[in-house]
Amino acid sequence: MANDMLSFAVLGPGGVGGLLAAVLSQAGHRVTCLAGEETVTTLRTHGIRVRSLCFGDFTARVDADTELRATVDAVLIAVKHTALDAALTRIPAPALGDALLVPFLNGIEHPAALRSFHRPDRVAPAVIRVESTRVAPGVIEQSSRFTGIDLSGDEVPRDRLDALAKALATVDPIIQVHPDETAALWAKMAFLAPFALLTTRYGLPMGGVLEHHRAQLTALVEETAAVSRACGAPADPVRALTLYGSFEPTTKSSMQRDAEAGRPLELDAIGGALLRAAERHGVPVPVTTRLVRELADATR
Repeated sequence: MANDMLSFAVLGPGGVGGLLAAVLSQAGHRVTCLAGEETVTTLRTHGIRVRSLCFGDFTARVDADTELRATVDAVLIAVKHTALDAALTRIPAPALGDALLVPFLNGIEHPAALRSFHRPDRVAPAVIRVESTRVAPGVIEQSSRFTGIDLSGDEVPRDRLDALAKALATVDPIIQVHPDETAALWAKMAFLAPFALLTTRYGLPMGGVLEHHRAQLTALVEETAAVSRACGAPADPVRALTLYGSFEPTTKSSMQRDAEAGRPLELDAIGGALLRAAERHGVPVPVTTRLVRELADATR
């Protein structure tokens, strides 16, 4: 990764992956999107069209294929956790080579799974804070006024993380490389779990949750923070609640959007993982337990 311009494969060019692919391509990096045949045809023909409060409206040209066929510097994994196993078949080991795997997945358990698939020192977990939606193949709408990225990877050589961060600064100029992977992943988990579980359970955007279910939100934030601290990561419940209050009232979680569209939910990757971590450390989480159970019952 000695050159300023890197080559990327983006596995899953949906709301997050499509935005990353488009902005990186617009900046001059070589980008190949990996997807199904219909999406590949659309991207080859029309590129990725973006409507964004952060980056404006533009169309980016990208390469596209159904699987990785040439080596790249990094593979950005932006599929839902529910589609991860199937998606990984698109990056065969011979083509993957020495590339970094950079998962932008929700949850905390996926890095271990990816390290059984690829070299542990080539897995660099990232977290992204953004509201971005694929409204049609190759058409991305970003409705949040922010895009924040944190990059980590306890075993990845620092020079490779720094080169990757420099490229991703196109998306987030204040991107951070965290020295503690656990802390980076839990920082998002402690914020995401209450947001996702409550907006999905009650079918309300963040403004509705704050208005009608603030006590549950507070309890859930405190439970999640307690689990985070038990896992060795810092947590700040007051800051999390303040951040929710800064959201546009219409903000929805990706899990809520999946529920509205009838898609599989990342309930196990978020709620299930939180419950498993709580059980390992003996942390009581009664509100989380009830919400996860109710959501599971509703999706059966």
